[in-house]
Amino acid sequence: MWATTVNGQQLHFHLTGINNQNFIMRDEETGSWWQQVTGAAILGPLKGARLQPILQDELTLATWRQEQPDGRVLRPDPRIQQAGLYESADWETRMQSVRVATTDTDKTTKQRTLVAGLDINGAAQAYPMDLLSAQSPINDSVGGTPVLLVVDSDRRSVRAFERTIDGRAVEFFLQADATPLRLTDAATGSVWDFTGHAMSGPLVGRQLKQLPILNDYWFDWHSYHPNTTLYNAGAH
Repeated sequence: MWATTVNGQQLHFHLTGINNQNFIMRDEETGSWWQQVTGAAILGPLKGARLQPILQDELTLATWRQEQPDGRVLRPDPRIQQAGLYESADWETRMQSVRVATTDTDKTTKQRTLVAGLDINGAAQAYPMDLLSAQSPINDSVGGTPVLLVVDSDRRSVRAFERTIDGRAVEFFLQADATPLRLTDAATGSVWDFTGHAMSGPLVGRQLKQLPILNDYWFDWHSYHPNTTLYNAGAH
C-alpha cells in the first residue's frame, strides 16, 4: 500500500500494464509509470521518485474480525459478480500451475513459493510461508534490526515486529495451546498478543513497533530484491 502524494501533489493511478509479471501503474497527472511492488517510478517525468509506503496488514477475514468486531467489509459489486469477473476462491491453488516468465534466473527455490519479505536498512530477507508457519514465532535480525515474525493461529495471517525493548533485543516464545495466540518474552515473562501488545506482566500496556512485510511469490520478491537472502532454518 502506497501514499498517493508525491512532492506535495496528489496523484491518481490506474493499471497500465505488466513488467516482469508485476503490475505497472500510470498516474493521470504526469503520465509516469510506477512499479507496484517497489513503488518506484520507472518511466516518465517522475522517474526515480518513490511512493511512501503505508503500514498495512494482510489478514484472513477471521483474524481481522477478531481484532475489529465493529469493522466494515466492502461488498462485492453485484454487476461484476454476476459477470463472473471476480477470481474464484481457489485462485492461489490454480496459480501454482501457471507458467512464470521473468528475467529472474534463480533456481534455488520454486518460483511460486509463497514468502513473507522484509526490507530493512537496504537489506532484504524472504521467509517461506510453510517454514514460517511451522516455526512461528521466528526471532531473527535483518539489516541490523532484531525482528520477530509471527503467524496467527489461522496459519495464514503474518506480522513482523521490531523485537527491541528499551534498547535491548528480546526473544519471544509461543505459549502452548493458548487461544487466541499468545507470546511470552524471555526478558520479563510478559504476555503479548498477535498485535504486538503486552496483555499482562511487567510490560503490560507496551506496544512493539510493527514492521512492513510483504506476502509475495518468491520469483516476484527476488526479481525486485535481487540481493535478498532466503531464511534457512538450519542456519539460525
